Amino acid sequence: MAQKPLSNIPPQDSGNLTASACGTTRISVLLPMPFAGPFDYRAPADMDLQPGDIVVAPLGKRQETGVVWDATSTLPADLAPPVTEKKVDASRLRPIVCRLDLPPLSAELRQFIDWVAAYTLTPPGMVLAMTLRLHMRAAPTPTMGWAMAEHPALETLRLTPARQKVLDLLADGNHRTTTDITNATGVSAGVVKGLANAGVLRPVSLGPERPFGQPDAHYNPPVLEGAQQSAAVALRQTVAENRFSVTLLEGVTGSGKTEIYLEAIAACLEQGKQALILLPEIALSAQWMERFSRRFGVQPAVWHSEIGQRARRLTWLGAADGSASVIVGARSALFLPFHHLGLIIVDEEHEALFKQEEGVIYNARDMAVVRGRLARFPVVVVSATPSLETLANVEAGRYRHLVLPTRHGGAELPETRVLDLRDHPPPRGLFLSPELVEDIGATLERREQVMLFLNRRGYAPLTLCRSCGHRMECPHCTAWLVEHRNRKVLSCHYCDHTEPMPPTCPQCGSEHSLTAIGPGIERITEEARQLFPDARVLVMSSDTLGGPAATAEAVAKISRRDVDLIIGTQIVAKGWHFPHLTLVGVVDADLGLGGADLRAGERTIQLLHQVAGRAGRASSPGRVILQSYAPEHPVMQALLSGDFDAFMQQEAAQRKPGFWPPYGRLAALIVSADTAVAADEAAAQLGRTAPYGEGIQVLGPAPAPLAVLRGRHRRRLLLRTHRNIAVQPILRRWLGMVNLARNAKVDVDIDPVSFL
Repeated sequence: MAQKPLSNIPPQDSGNLTASACGTTRISVLLPMPFAGPFDYRAPADMDLQPGDIVVAPLGKRQETGVVWDATSTLPADLAPPVTEKKVDASRLRPIVCRLDLPPLSAELRQFIDWVAAYTLTPPGMVLAMTLRLHMRAAPTPTMGWAMAEHPALETLRLTPARQKVLDLLADGNHRTTTDITNATGVSAGVVKGLANAGVLRPVSLGPERPFGQPDAHYNPPVLEGAQQSAAVALRQTVAENRFSVTLLEGVTGSGKTEIYLEAIAACLEQGKQALILLPEIALSAQWMERFSRRFGVQPAVWHSEIGQRARRLTWLGAADGSASVIVGARSALFLPFHHLGLIIVDEEHEALFKQEEGVIYNARDMAVVRGRLARFPVVVVSATPSLETLANVEAGRYRHLVLPTRHGGAELPETRVLDLRDHPPPRGLFLSPELVEDIGATLERREQVMLFLNRRGYAPLTLCRSCGHRMECPHCTAWLVEHRNRKVLSCHYCDHTEPMPPTCPQCGSEHSLTAIGPGIERITEEARQLFPDARVLVMSSDTLGGPAATAEAVAKISRRDVDLIIGTQIVAKGWHFPHLTLVGVVDADLGLGGADLRAGERTIQLLHQVAGRAGRASSPGRVILQSYAPEHPVMQALLSGDFDAFMQQEAAQRKPGFWPPYGRLAALIVSADTAVAADEAAAQLGRTAPYGEGIQVLGPAPAPLAVLRGRHRRRLLLRTHRNIAVQPILRRWLGMVNLARNAKVDVDIDPVSFL
C-alpha cells in the first residue's frame, strides 16, 4: 500500500516551521500527490513562510506546488496514523523556490484535509489535490484593460467611425477590458488592438476580477405560514447561535423545503458569512438557480465539473477572498478554501451520488458534517426521504429534526396505485400495461402532462442470439452490453466500451438473430410514440441532456407546456417543479429490489417516492401508477400507504441485530489485479491475516458482483464492527501485515454505499 518514492528525491520528514541548530528554518510542505505525508524543506532567510502558504518546491528534477503544513496533528487517537520520526540533517534540505500570490489555506481547511485523509485512509496529498487543483497551481494573472495614453498621437491617427466610438467611450477616464469595449461600442477587438498599436491606448492592470454579485438577504423574502414559517424561524435561530449543529429538514415533496433553507442562507449573509449548498447532481442547478435569483436578486457562484477553467479559477479565488458569498456546487465544492464559511446545506442528503467512488473515496454529506464540526458552524441536511443514517442520528439526539408534513399552497399529495402486471400484463413485446396506457390517453386529452419513469438508459439492457443463446458482453467487464439503437451501438455503462451493433452473431454467425431483451428508456419512448403519435415527447436522461444548459432548456420547455409526455431516467426524480404534470407512470417499479445490496429497499422507496412527488404539485390533483410484479413487497405497500416512517422503522429493525450500518461500522476492501490468479492470491492473503475479536467480523474474500471491471479482476472483503469500534486502526494494522504483489492493488472504502 505504501507509495514508492520518486527517483532523485532526497529523504525528507514532516516537521514544521522550526529553526535548527545551524539557523536553518525547517518547514513542512504537503504536495498534492500520493505521498504518505508532507516533506521537509528549507525556508530562505528572506521568505517569512507560515502554515497555509501556497509555495513552489523542488521535487526531483521538477518543481511542484504545495502548501506549508502543520507539524502537530489535532486528529483523534483512533484516526491519527502512527508517527514515524526520520529527521533529515538540515544541510540536506532543499530550499523553497517561491511563495505564490494566492490566499493561504486556513487552519480549519488544513485540519479538515487531514481529517478526511485519516478517516478514508487516503494519502493527505490526494485530499489536498481536491483543493489545490491544477488550474490553481499558479499565481493569478491580473485582468488587463485599456486606458487613453497620456499623450495620444491623435494628429497622425486615421480616425474611423469605429475608432471614434472607442475614444468617446474611454473619454470618461475609466479603464475597460477589450470585451467591455467591444460590448459597449459594437466594434471588433481588432479596432482596439489597432488603437493600441498606434499608441493611442495603453495597457493597464485592472486588478483581480470580481464577477460575483452580492446576494441581498432582504431582496424578496417569501411569505411563509404555519409549519413553513416555524421551520424557517428555527433555521434562522440555528444560524444565529454561531455554533456547530446538524438539522434535518424533512418535508414531503412540494412542501417548500428549498424556500425555507434559503432563509437560513439569508441569516448567514446577514452575519457577513459565506454559505455553501451541495446538490447531488449538476442538472439540479438550473431550476434551483432561478429560485435563488428570485429570492436574493443575483445568481450565486457555481462549482462543478462542467464549468470551464476560468470560471473555476474565479470561483476558487472568490471563495478564498470572500467575494463569492454563496456557492452552489457538487460534492467537490466541499473542499474550496472559504474565507469565512458559516453554513452548509446538503440538499437531497439521501442521494448516493454524494459518495465519490474513485480516487479519494468519501461521502460529501458526512464530510460536510465534519467540516461544520471542525469550524463550529451549522449544517442543514434536507430530504423528503431521509437516509436511515440520518434518521438514526435524529433518534440518537445528535441531529435536530424539522418536519413539513404538507405541501405548499394547499396542494395535495398524489394518489398512488400499484398495477399488478400479473393481472394486467402488457401485450407481448410491449411494456406498458393497457390500464396505464388508458390513463395516459385520458390525461393527455385533458391537456395535462404525463411522465413515464424507467431508471435504465439505452434501448435494451441485454442483446442475445436467438439461435445459440450467446449474450453480448463487455470484453473488459463482467457486464452485458446495452443497446443504444439511436446510435446503432452496444455500450458498456461501466467502462464506456462501445462497439457497432454486429449484423451477425459473433458466436455462431447467424444473421438477423440478435434480439433485444428487456426495456430501456429508448424502447419505452418508441412504444409511447406509437401509442400517442400526436403527443409532444421529451426524453430526459444523461444520454440526451449534455449538461446544465441542455437541462435548463428541457425544464423550460416543460414549464412552457411545449411538452406533453416526459420520459426519463432518475434525472426526472430530482426536485423539479412541473405545475401541469398530473400523472406519473413507473414502468418497472421492481427494478433495484434484487441483488444483495443491504440498502436496496431503502434506495427504491426513496427513488420512487421522489418520482411520485413530481405529480400534482399545483392545483390539479396528481396520480401515480406503479407497474409491479410484486405488489405485496413492503416497498410497494409503503408507497401505497404513504407511510415512509413505518418502512424505515422496519428497515432499522432488520439491521440492528446484525449491527449493519448505521448501527455498526462497515469498510470494504476491494482487491484488484490484472489476472484472476493474482486477485485470488492477494484476496486469500488478506483473508488469512484478517482481524478477529469481539464485535469484529470479516466477510469474504469473494468475487465482487462486477468480478472484472475495466480489465481488472476484483475480489471483495467486508470488515464489520460494532458501532463503538473504529475501523481505521484495525485496517492499518491489517494492511500492514500483507505484502502484495506489484500487480495487485487494494482500495479501501469506508462506509461503502455501492457493493459492486
